[in-house]
Amino acid sequence: MRYSYQKAKPCRLESICGGCSYSSLPYEIELEKKMGREIALFSRYAYVYPIIPSKRENYRDKVQAVIGKDRKGNVISGLYAKGSHHLVNVKACQLEFEGASKILSTVRKFTKSLGIEPYDEDMKNGLIRHVLLRRGHESGEILVALVFGNDNVGKAKELANALKREHEEITTIVYQVNGEETSMVLSRMPFKTLYGKGYINDTLMGLSFTIHPASFYQINNAQTGMLYKVALKMAGLTGRERVIDAYSGTGTIALAASRMAREVVAVEINKDAVESGKESARENGIDNVEFVLDDASEYLKGLSKRKEEFDVVFLDPPRRGSDERFLSSLIKLKPRTIIYISCNPETLERDMRYILRFGPYEVLGVQPVDMFPCTDQIESVALFERKREEVS
Repeated sequence: MRYSYQKAKPCRLESICGGCSYSSLPYEIELEKKMGREIALFSRYAYVYPIIPSKRENYRDKVQAVIGKDRKGNVISGLYAKGSHHLVNVKACQLEFEGASKILSTVRKFTKSLGIEPYDEDMKNGLIRHVLLRRGHESGEILVALVFGNDNVGKAKELANALKREHEEITTIVYQVNGEETSMVLSRMPFKTLYGKGYINDTLMGLSFTIHPASFYQINNAQTGMLYKVALKMAGLTGRERVIDAYSGTGTIALAASRMAREVVAVEINKDAVESGKESARENGIDNVEFVLDDASEYLKGLSKRKEEFDVVFLDPPRRGSDERFLSSLIKLKPRTIIYISCNPETLERDMRYILRFGPYEVLGVQPVDMFPCTDQIESVALFERKREEVS
């Protein structure tokens, strides 16, 4: 199996940053490595289709940066080195959307000139801790989220005003306090809008989506449409089905499926994501999607107890995969089709073994999709069908 050659730009930070591990490889070699991993894991269960390649540069529409200081006291931004708490100074990254590095450069410049000290996690002093950038791939709208370790809205407004003057492309700026002892970029504290509407909009598969700072929305929007087209084709929707979208995030799959299904229930535990999904449904005039704020495992457990019937279940869990509570309830629900979208092949294979061991299902195919070029991460879509003798 051969893939078209795309030369990567060498990155001097590849060995220490941890953000990517394949940038020095020709793209054909990277894809062959990923395909080999998929075949090793899934070929015993079903046919593994050739991986779908992606644009390799400037594909990340979401950028997170830690703000700190180097040994000379200069303000820097970047990522923690893999497996450590050492901040690597990343001045530019070929994976980030065009313009992201310039915005971060402006943040570094004005934190110094405005006397905004980087937050010190050990001493619990200082102010700015993280910066989150989000871009609407189709809309071009850009959101900047400033994360401070302590509450100082005055300084946050000064920094926001400086960013507005330097970058006309920024459409909204928000601010949040995160003083928690955690590696998480965002906290549970509310956001304060400093400029614009506090969120951005984007278009995916002909639908408009509202994206808040904490909303789950795929970072490679250009490839997400391909991923969801694969999942929807596997589902074989005809307009008559009852569908569940578990771990639904902002409801991107649910809203896309609504045009081909009778009814869709989107289940998500994050309140902000549920609200974003409801907003997007209203914007698109969609009225056959119900958004449920709940733990997906608990919700499916309740459905199985009530003996409710659904035809298709989509699930797109986090990297750790699903859990036995969810999978057990899913098997009891007995949908005709299960579409499992995964960003971690190893946890997908683990959950696949559980479904095949305890449920009346077979795997009809696995489709790898390269959502994260230059990294070792792979997105996979697996199609499970209830065995024929089990279909009434």
